[in-house]
Amino acid sequence: MGKLTALGIKNLKEPGRYSDGEGLILKYAGPGKGSWFLRIQYDGRRRDIGLGTLADVSLVQAREAARAMRRDVKDGIDVLARREKNTDEAPTFRAAVVLVHEENKSAWKNGKHQTQWIRSLETYAFPDIGDRKVSDIGVPAIRDVLSPIWLKKPETARRVKQRIGSVLDWACAKGYRDSEAPMRSAFVSWGEGELDTVVGQHGMDFVRHSIDQCFEEG
Repeated sequence: MGKLTALGIKNLKEPGRYSDGEGLILKYAGPGKGSWFLRIQYDGRRRDIGLGTLADVSLVQAREAARAMRRDVKDGIDVLARREKNTDEAPTFRAAVVLVHEENKSAWKNGKHQTQWIRSLETYAFPDIGDRKVSDIGVPAIRDVLSPIWLKKPETARRVKQRIGSVLDWACAKGYRDSEAPMRSAFVSWGEGELDTVVGQHGMDFVRHSIDQCFEEG
């Protein structure tokens, strides 16, 4: 018997990870928003495999998909190689942003938010990672997006970081990535006008290191 229930998921309040047991995890982002993942051990490494979004996959369906995948692993089927076929067909970040925006804009009742969500990525992310496949985007690429605005525009950087994470989590849930967005919840920032002081005292290596602390591989 799993730990989660359909009613319990419907009544969730706090974003976070909720385990159903046997490796099945719901990454809950808000009412009707989230992604299912199955955590497995393969070749001595922990891997999280996306099973779909909460909007598309019910708890019952997620359990069935997880059960089938665990069975395949037990039977010696290389489920990661099977996923690699999907990542070969992965869309670019630019295309993925458009798809995520289309899927979610009806739920965003604030028209200004709809516009700002995609415009911030067009402005700050597309120049660096817009043409990269979502399967190929890791910590260094995201750091390069955030570095120029991390200190000067910390609130903008936080929003861009969160929105990149949403797109990459979507890509993982769709099978286009092997892992969720490589991000930690921590966010390091300094007040407006402190850029020269921080860089002068610690140098840009300190800034890059601070950004790196907000990420984790896989």
